[in-house]
Order: sequence, then C-alpha cells, then structure tokens
Amino acid sequence: MGHLDHATFGWLTPVLSYVMASISAALGLRCTVRALGATGRSRRNWLITAASAIGTGIWTMHFVAMLGFGVTGTEIRYDVPLTVLSLVVAVAVVGVGVFAVGYSRDRNRALALGGLTTGLGVASMHYLGMAALRLHGQVRYDPLLVGLSVSIAVVAATAALWAGLNIKSPAAVAVASLVMGGAVSSMHYTGMMAVSVKVASSAAALPGATAMQFIFPLAVGLGSYLFLTSAFVALSPTTGEREASASAQRPVESVAR
Repeated sequence: MGHLDHATFGWLTPVLSYVMASISAALGLRCTVRALGATGRSRRNWLITAASAIGTGIWTMHFVAMLGFGVTGTEIRYDVPLTVLSLVVAVAVVGVGVFAVGYSRDRNRALALGGLTTGLGVASMHYLGMAALRLHGQVRYDPLLVGLSVSIAVVAATAALWAGLNIKSPAAVAVASLVMGGAVSSMHYTGMMAVSVKVASSAAALPGATAMQFIFPLAVGLGSYLFLTSAFVALSPTTGEREASASAQRPVESVAR
C-alpha cells in the first residue's frame, strides 16, 4: 500500500480550500436571498449566479485540497475531460437544487428535494474528480466512509438551502457560510479518508496532466471569478435599497413638475 499524504504543502491547502468553500457558500447564500426578493428574469439571473458560485466554489475547494494530495511511490496526473466534467456536474446539479428552492411553492418539499439533489451532485463531483486520478496502482474505497461522505454532503446541502430560505442578515449569512465551509471540507476529507492505494511499480508514462499544468491554473481562474462575483454582489443594491431610492425620488419629481 502506498502512503497517502493529504497535506504535502502543510496546512496551506486545507486552509485555502476551507476559505474557498466558505466564500462560495457566502456568495451562494447572498445570491439566493437576492433571488427570493426578486421576480421574473431578475430572480432567474440571481439563481444562475448562486448555482455557478456554489458549484465552482465546491469544485475549486476540492481541487485546491487535491493539490496537497500525494501518494508515495507514484506520480499523480489528472484526466482532463473527466476533471472538466466534474465541474459541469457540480454547477448543473447545484443549479437544479437552487432553482427547486427558488421557484417551488411548497418550500419544505423543495428543500428536501433540493438538498438531496444538491448533496448527491456534490458527492458526484467529488468522486468524478477522484475517478480522474491517474497513478501507478489501484485506488480502493472504504464503502462505509464513502456512504458517510455522501450523507455529509446531503446534510450540508440541505442546511445551505435552508439558510438561503431563512437567513437574511449579512452577519447571519457570514456565520452560516463558515459553518457550510466546514461541512463541505469535512465531506471532502471524509471521502479522502475512504481512499487507499495499492501502488504498482511501473516506468510507463502516465496519461493526463499534472496538477500544476491543469488544476492550478483552472482553480486560480475560478477563484478569481468568485472574488469578482462577490464584489459585484456586494456593490449591487438590494431590493429594499432600490425601493427606498425610488421612494426618495418621487417627492423630488413631484416638486419638479
């Protein structure tokens, strides 16, 4: 068995992955809150932003953590199409859950369905990303820990959607985001604890791209997207602020007439 190291760069990758998970949770929650206060095309756009933020954030969290993953006795590479597919799955399935909550009249049913769908999507993203690993050896999984990681993903997703429905103040969203970031990180590392690798010596070249060739640039790009979107959301006026501004302009317009 090869020795697995989940933090080859020390605490850098676990801490950075937690930060990315928390930022994406905060952004997703704020966008969901904005969506529930909007109608028509505006609601749809806010929900799309929420889904893309949460999906890309979870994917970025996973692969930032994977930058610190190593196995003694073998190099590690990543299958590029499978890695990209894991990103698409993350955004698409999170989108299903977010839209279910955003448009359903029965909030409890939507929360249950959305939490289950989103949680399974997060787990699918994780294990698709793991399936993209290319190394000299055989990867095995502990079924109990895999089941536990999927359960954590479903609970975390349901809690995040519940927070989007019920938490409105920025301070409460910040606290909820830190909790969600911890839950998503716990799901990842629980899933990684399920992994064992039986290394097979080989001089053959591994297919795929190294983490620094592919994962790192893409993670940096998606991380930049999250920061820029966070700035946009922070500067965008809320529904209440727009209504207050419109109310303040009415007396001025009446005097001008």
